[in-house]
Amino acid sequence: MQKPPETSASSLFKTVIGSVCLRSPVMTASGTAGRSNELGGYGSLDQLGAVVIKSLSAESWVGNKAPRLAPVRAGMINSVGLQGPGVSAWLDDDLPALADSGADVVASIWGTTVGDYRTAAEMLQGALPCLVAVEVNLSCPNTSHGRRMFSHSLKDTEEVMEATEVCGLPRWAKLSPNTADISAIAAAAVQGGASAVVLTNTLTGMVIDIDRRRPHLGGGGGGVSGAALHPVAVRAVYDVHRAFPELPIIGVGGVASGEDAVELILAGASAVQVGTAIFADPRAPWKVLHELQGWLNQAGVEKLEEVIGAAHS
Repeated sequence: MQKPPETSASSLFKTVIGSVCLRSPVMTASGTAGRSNELGGYGSLDQLGAVVIKSLSAESWVGNKAPRLAPVRAGMINSVGLQGPGVSAWLDDDLPALADSGADVVASIWGTTVGDYRTAAEMLQGALPCLVAVEVNLSCPNTSHGRRMFSHSLKDTEEVMEATEVCGLPRWAKLSPNTADISAIAAAAVQGGASAVVLTNTLTGMVIDIDRRRPHLGGGGGGVSGAALHPVAVRAVYDVHRAFPELPIIGVGGVASGEDAVELILAGASAVQVGTAIFADPRAPWKVLHELQGWLNQAGVEKLEEVIGAAHS
């Protein structure tokens, strides 16, 4: 299989997310690149800022019934329901291959209660050194078991972030765009110990099968991602950066090109994640990285930090 153009590690634009220094500002997004080195056949994982794995709970979880995916006019909608093997199985079966690839890794965790988050975080203690941070998924909209979305509550957001401190690693709070004041939620996450916020998770949505006259997805509603989400993510990043200029932000939502990444960086993101685009082209993260570097070079930018939040100037 053909790989994208190689990008020299020495020429990548490093970026800093709290205490974590990433070798480049482009990562995969949770839920779109598996839990191990599935994308390794399409590009060098050690060129990416990090591989962010699909969210894990403390124990295995079966997820939602099929169908789980459907196309929409400007992206896709999913109701996978956070299916996963659990943290212990991932540490034993999947993380070693990622470590061998040279990738930096970010584990994504979720739970149905604050205690569940604490347990999942605790299980990550002492993991392989390639695990550089934990993304705390406070905002998945497509579970079928009635779980409230923690990131819709200031109190819940702060409590979950406090509970996950036991992992001993930097924690990034992944937040929802489906809220009236995302800046206030970001503040609660920081109060609970988040060193960065990830903006944003998917938009809640639904597709109706007009022949069956029923929701198309097995879980009913789901999360809308892809191009339709991009302007929503840009606005979320812009608003949170305006409120908290020193808070590191990872922008995610409809990133399929270098220009998409640049837009989020100008809004205030220090790094971006590529998600839905991977389903159409597994080489997408490297394509975005290559195009982003080209734009920065053409613009005469010597350090990424020169343009982070530049749209606010």
